[in-house]
Amino acid sequence: MGLLSYDLNAISTRIGGRPVDLDSLSAERQAAVAVILRASEAPEADAEVLLVRRAERAGDPWSGHMALPGGRREPDDSSLFVTAVRETREEVGFDLGEHGVLLGRLPDVPAVARGRRVGMVVVPFVFALRSERPEVVLRLNEELVEAMWTPVGPLARGEMNGTTAYLHEGQPFDMPCYRVGDRVVWGLTHRMLGHLFEALHQA
Repeated sequence: MGLLSYDLNAISTRIGGRPVDLDSLSAERQAAVAVILRASEAPEADAEVLLVRRAERAGDPWSGHMALPGGRREPDDSSLFVTAVRETREEVGFDLGEHGVLLGRLPDVPAVARGRRVGMVVVPFVFALRSERPEVVLRLNEELVEAMWTPVGPLARGEMNGTTAYLHEGQPFDMPCYRVGDRVVWGLTHRMLGHLFEALHQA
């Protein structure tokens, strides 16, 4: 698989082709996230993806969740690609315009909180860190409490698949998730990573 050997051309070919700078403002709220990949320090090892954990905040439906860097589109953002770059810079402290290569855009995902759509669409953009650049330093803002580079191979191969209990309107559900150590990646982030892995598994 191209992903495991960090074959950027293969990844870009499989997820590329969608426009990245033609997003007009709409009545539905918009947001963008960055799926950021980097090569492992160990030769032939799996590439890694950056996961973050959001701070506990009252009124935030995704409070405390594992997530990808990103956030809502601002009126001054000329496109959702610009939103992804700006939010990454604000949340984790480095500029994807300088340190990253855009590989492509994954399918849009309608945002869901507590089992209901919330009138917002989330667009994931996939980036790779430039291998010739020095190691970037993560500087988290107040919206995040943790960031971790996680090997993609075990996620893509299903080795971290699991379920997590979720109570909705008094009814218990087992929701699909990835278990990264003692962290649970589920919901929107699970869906977006799933779209990435589906594209990479295509022949």
